[in-house]
Amino acid sequence: MWRPLTSSYDEFASHLRRVGRFPTYLPWPLGPGWSISDFAAVVSGGPDGRGARATMACVAGTSQLDGPVDVMVISEEPGTGFGARVAGLATPQETEILDPGHEVGEGPPPVRVRVDQYPVGLWPVSVSTSPGEWDRSVLAGEAGGRWLWLVLRPASAILLLRDDWILRDISATGPQLVALPFGGAAPSW
Repeated sequence: MWRPLTSSYDEFASHLRRVGRFPTYLPWPLGPGWSISDFAAVVSGGPDGRGARATMACVAGTSQLDGPVDVMVISEEPGTGFGARVAGLATPQETEILDPGHEVGEGPPPVRVRVDQYPVGLWPVSVSTSPGEWDRSVLAGEAGGRWLWLVLRPASAILLLRDDWILRDISATGPQLVALPFGGAAPSW
């Protein structure tokens, strides 16, 4: 796993080179006052991105109802377990690989986001059996043959998703990356 010490444009460019064509999703466009506060990747193999297994990007901002909010977006190959770790469902010491639970895919999805131009259904993943506080909402679904996780802190920030949310694979963005704001405290996971 690779995670930078600080969130910056240069480190983000290094992240994108490291993961190659593996998607790194961000809510798009970022709202005023929101910034990229953290990102990470799970890569096995060379630096050309062929061994990328998972990515995570976190944006931080404020909402009128919740105050400070973190939104983490994870894309991962099945069986990686990175989404479960970021969601607080698994610890780094656990060796069992966790994918989203049986809740995913049961009935119609209560939340939909758009990944680029495609609608993606997301289902809640229970955090009730995980250690620590129930301070987050976790959703999971499938996009492009990979697990897509959203982890929102605080838990009530899930109400932000009632608006039309668009996630964009930022690796294909190009010059607009220069304008992205970076900074803020990285969330714990």
